[in-house]
Amino acid sequence: MRKKFNTTGLCMPEKHYMADISEHLHKIKEYVNEGNYFSIYCARQYGKTTTLHALSRHLEKEYLVISLDFQALGNASFQNENIFSLTFAEYFFRELQLADCGNPPQLKAQCDLLNSAIQSKDDKFVLFQLFGHLTAICRTAPRPIVLMIDEIDGASNNQVFLDFLAQLRYYYLEREKRNMPTFHSVILAGVYDIRRLKMKLRAESEHRFNSPWNIAADFNIDMSLSAEGIGQMLTDYEKDYHTGMNVQAIARLIYDYTSGYPFLISRICKLVDEEISLGREFEGKTAAWTKDGVLLAVRMLIAERNSLFESLTEKLDNYPELERILHTLLFVGKEVPYNADSEVISLASMFGFVKNRDGNVAISNRIFETRLYNRFLSVEDLQENDIYKASLWDRNQFIVGGHLDMRLILKRFVQHFTDVYGDSDEKFVEESGRKLFLLYLRPIINGSGNYYIESRTRNMGRIDVIVDYRGEQYLIELKIWRGKEYHNRGEQQIIGYLNDYHKNKGYMLSFCFNKKKQVGIQEIVIDGKTVIEAIV
Repeated sequence: MRKKFNTTGLCMPEKHYMADISEHLHKIKEYVNEGNYFSIYCARQYGKTTTLHALSRHLEKEYLVISLDFQALGNASFQNENIFSLTFAEYFFRELQLADCGNPPQLKAQCDLLNSAIQSKDDKFVLFQLFGHLTAICRTAPRPIVLMIDEIDGASNNQVFLDFLAQLRYYYLEREKRNMPTFHSVILAGVYDIRRLKMKLRAESEHRFNSPWNIAADFNIDMSLSAEGIGQMLTDYEKDYHTGMNVQAIARLIYDYTSGYPFLISRICKLVDEEISLGREFEGKTAAWTKDGVLLAVRMLIAERNSLFESLTEKLDNYPELERILHTLLFVGKEVPYNADSEVISLASMFGFVKNRDGNVAISNRIFETRLYNRFLSVEDLQENDIYKASLWDRNQFIVGGHLDMRLILKRFVQHFTDVYGDSDEKFVEESGRKLFLLYLRPIINGSGNYYIESRTRNMGRIDVIVDYRGEQYLIELKIWRGKEYHNRGEQQIIGYLNDYHKNKGYMLSFCFNKKKQVGIQEIVIDGKTVIEAIV
């Protein structure tokens, strides 16, 4: 059977098309070689479990790797220290028996002792006894032991897990002081970092940052996939199907929309391969693996319900402060400095919504950005908005020969905005102008196009919308009038963007509070480029 693109569970190189993560593995192995204890925590469906599985294989020649997954342990396993210790011992023993360790006599003797303790179900068997056995096993093992525990989030709200971490910390320190045998390296993986688990367990005023995992080395490896890595995956696919796709261009396009988020990459590829290539619009893999095919997959992805989006929605529902900061980023256009000590920024980063870009908070990728815009623009009070209703009434007139008439869209928006909000003050426009334009735009392109914000240009006074409609791009700069000099700089700026995107025509929507302003549409030519400006 040929390989497939996989979006559910573990990815296996023998069965699935996968990006090359060997560079990640080499970097992580450096942490292990140094004997570090550390955490790998990243957002849901970010390839964490697949990376751990590949890492286990990568390490097995030099280390004895014991891989555990706390999803295998139910809540009852954390009832008290005795139950946890016996459960962990049984799980560890089972995985040790499956490992390729040669079973030397000394190690076998220690394993027999551990198994005897497990079978006795001794109610005095607690963490102290457990670590006594683990230390003995580490001392007699033929290779240094690396302990990996995935899905540590399953241990949240359990004090016994913090006590377990404290024991790991104690033996780590004793290893450094007295050369006591213990795990060579410990890797804990999950969505929540260990410090946040601590904060969930303690009262607000008690030991907020006094985590027993303070021995952990900082893990600074970016787990996202590169355009080159995506290209390698598509090259493998191309060897099987010979579609003739431009691998580098398609890989770059997928990266531009996903910023390397593994699930999103695989989902787009899976949609192109298994659905779009079989549909009437493209009829075959050669036609599907094009820019138009990928953009259709993006639209399908943004519109669907899947486990990742459901998880993100749950986080927004549970953390209102998270929703507020994302709303500010998307609509107000304010730069928010990236502050790792900020609770809400830390949450947004941990769940995968945002990342640190040049010292400022930025939405992680275009897919999330558009999905969030759709969420915020779908609430009932917005759908009852007069601008939205006007768009629904107008939308059929804006498609001419399969192309958007962006000039007419701007013209009609100016008319409606002037009628409804013509007397609004500057503060209202700063907070709502962008939202109202996107609200007007959305029903027009819905189902056939995407829109996203060009994050490189986002700042206090202006924001740039890029619309992809049936393979054609439209660049629109939204700005608030700050004087003639500022306006002239904005015109030069959009000329630069048009050059970057190899376009000869661009659009500007200027919210102006000059009493002598002339509301309407004007067309100017700068350096051979046409700029159509709407003034409201």
